[in-house]
Amino acid sequence: MKHPFEYEIIYSSRKTIAIQVTRDGRVLVRSPRQCSRSYIDNFVSNNENWVLKHLASVKELEEQKKSAASSHPPLSSKDRSRYIEIARDIFTRKTEYYARIIGVSYGRISIREQKTRWGSCSSKGNLNFNWRLILAPEEVLDYVVVHELAHRREMNHSKTFYAIVESVLPDYRKARKWLQDNGQLLWERV
Repeated sequence: MKHPFEYEIIYSSRKTIAIQVTRDGRVLVRSPRQCSRSYIDNFVSNNENWVLKHLASVKELEEQKKSAASSHPPLSSKDRSRYIEIARDIFTRKTEYYARIIGVSYGRISIREQKTRWGSCSSKGNLNFNWRLILAPEEVLDYVVVHELAHRREMNHSKTFYAIVESVLPDYRKARKWLQDNGQLLWERV
């Protein structure tokens, strides 16, 4: 069968078949080993509209990025350092404040510019925060700090973990949703 896009099949010991459109516009079909090529091809045909919609979204996002990149010159190392220092001050104060409320300790705080994470907490209690969060609304920063500190009590994303987050920030879902919906904008602002 001919499709308006190429796709790659990845066989594994999984039980179900699934399609993924990556951020760079590749189409991956994850399939159980026992699936025939014709079954996979039919599955792709049945989901062609979904794939095309997601490929269009990827293309649109790429065009937005190009447009944003041309309107924002690359950040100088001096400006980046200044933003990192501002972020270090903000996250240090917020972490101290919320750690007292949650009743946890933590190790060192690092300010980074990870492409795929807003924050992280190591098993030793070291915290990493993405400096670009300082461009987000205040409640989003609070959510990320509380989220990472909650990992000091629960190193997972269980109901117990989110109960800790909710006990400190009852409206945390709004901040989490803002980050999911608008996080990409933080890369385009500066």
